[in-house]
Amino acid sequence: MRGTHKPPPYAEGPLDAKIMLVGQNPGREEYKTGRPFVGRAGRYLDKVLEKVGLDRRGIYITPLVKEPTPGNRKPTAEEIRRWIPVLEQEITTVRPEIVVLMGRVAWNAPRREGVAYVETYHPAAAMRFPDVRKKFERDMADLRSSL
Repeated sequence: MRGTHKPPPYAEGPLDAKIMLVGQNPGREEYKTGRPFVGRAGRYLDKVLEKVGLDRRGIYITPLVKEPTPGNRKPTAEEIRRWIPVLEQEITTVRPEIVVLMGRVAWNAPRREGVAYVETYHPAAAMRFPDVRKKFERDMADLRSSL
């Protein structure tokens, strides 16, 4: 692992991960535990990762916005701008080969040369809509085969 960098709030994973998953912001369960993707969407994400042969423990997972929003509403443009430098620092520290941006909020992340970016749906949307689910699961399977 590179350095002794401590991940920011609601982020976890090895600092030498080849894959970084970026979500929106912490929800109720994430707020309680301080960990990313531990609620319903997180359990679904874990199932999909397992199904395609990826081990969550080998992936760096983080939200773009590092704070819960009132009522779990979508983060504002200002909230997104405020946290982008922290995400950029995470990408610099981890140096992943692939960054998966899950959901429209995460799609706001800046792109860095030399890193492959995948835009896909947020796991919560994939849980609700069958067409989105198919695309999300296909994107995760493609992720596995691209390593």
